[in-house]
Amino acid sequence: MTEVESVNRELEKFIKVYLNAEQAYDTTGYLRSTLHAFKEEYVNGVRTGLETALRTREISPADYEHLTDIEFDNEDDLYEYLRDLYQYLFEGRDRQPIPPN
Repeated sequence: MTEVESVNRELEKFIKVYLNAEQAYDTTGYLRSTLHAFKEEYVNGVRTGLETALRTREISPADYEHLTDIEFDNEDDLYEYLRDLYQYLFEGRDRQPIPPN
């Protein structure tokens, strides 16, 4: 069972490891290639998890902060970041989004 009920296991792990406060601000471009170096099942789990989160908006800013130690002022800012992240990871967006300071 995940710590945040609405997040699948793959997305929770990806967020905790690669989007935590120590890693998320490194936008040198490694994140997409790192994710896609994993097995297809894991990549698809992250994709599905992000799609579900964006559709249902069940991750609160407090949930995200619990996973990453990164604080968002409101839900809209969090979901704008997650949408931009999805576009970067899966739709070829040029730049990795930066979470708030």
